[in-house]
Amino acid sequence: MPRGASAATDRHWNGIGAPYPEDWKREDPDMSDKFAAAAKSMEDAVSQAKTQIESLVKAQQEQFEKASAQVLKSYDEMTALAKSNVDAVVQSGTIVAKGAEEAGKQVAAFTQSSFEKSVASSKALFAVKSLNELIELQSAYAKQTLDAIVAESTKLQELSVKITTDAIAPINARVNATVSALSKPLAA
Repeated sequence: MPRGASAATDRHWNGIGAPYPEDWKREDPDMSDKFAAAAKSMEDAVSQAKTQIESLVKAQQEQFEKASAQVLKSYDEMTALAKSNVDAVVQSGTIVAKGAEEAGKQVAAFTQSSFEKSVASSKALFAVKSLNELIELQSAYAKQTLDAIVAESTKLQELSVKITTDAIAPINARVNATVSALSKPLAA
């Protein structure tokens, strides 16, 4: 009970300074309106917060889906890029193999031709009648052999350059495509 109040004069207060429980049940019309307004404000705040959270979750979900799609697209692009690079290496290897086969055939033909010329020269050497004729025949054979070796070496060198150029072309194209593809995100 508040100071200066007596139990007889103030029936709404018990001995410890708090209102009696039956007074709690009494309704004050102003208080009811205040509670209703507070409850309405709270409901509005909760509804607004719920709407904002739902909007935020939806925006995050859209960003996640967009980022996931971008990652999958990048993965697919990198997979295609890697496949194309492997195809270029295989194509280059095929060119080298065919070039090596062609060079092998060329060397075999030259070896066969040289052997045949050597046999013919040997037969001619056995048929000589003088030392001068032997020296002339041997000199001519040596000159022909040297000229043939130089000519064949030039042909093999040209073939090697052609094979190398042809074999590098697919790889060079893929390097350019890869650099172009990988530099796009940097430029964007």
